[in-house]
Amino acid sequence: MTELSYLFMITAMLAGLLAMISIWSRHRSWIRAGALVLAALFLPLSYASYASLLSKPKPASLEWWLGEADDATVLSSSIKEDVGIFLWLQLQDIAEPRSYVLPWSRDLAEQLQAAAREAEEQNGELHMRLPFEQSLDELEPKFYAMPQPALPPKDLDRPPPTMYQQAKRGGLDA
Repeated sequence: MTELSYLFMITAMLAGLLAMISIWSRHRSWIRAGALVLAALFLPLSYASYASLLSKPKPASLEWWLGEADDATVLSSSIKEDVGIFLWLQLQDIAEPRSYVLPWSRDLAEQLQAAAREAEEQNGELHMRLPFEQSLDELEPKFYAMPQPALPPKDLDRPPPTMYQQAKRGGLDA
């Protein structure tokens, strides 16, 4: 199940609890019926609002579900000056990538562009360190290109290659 399912189940239980309270209250019956109708209208509205949030990037500062992520692979990025830094991140142990937005920062945008350029030159991956932590430490970069992988070691213990020689033609001299 996804987070949307859990959040909607909690919302539905709370709406059901409110409906039960309104039914068993000692108010007039038209007030109880109105409360029941409002609870019934609340469920599709809350589901629609949760579903519409799925297509929007989540502010990284509001990520409380996965707040302890140490590293993420940046699959794509878009920088909108004075608006935000939009990222498509692949987090460890999560199958699907997720969309996030960071608050606008010129330094962070320049760092992202430099790291993306370096990753492209090396044909490597772009990573983000501590994606959901608000750090005041400016010494360690938030974005970095993965180092180029080392070449495979040469096998010095390998047996020499098999040599084939062509047989002479004619067989008998005449």
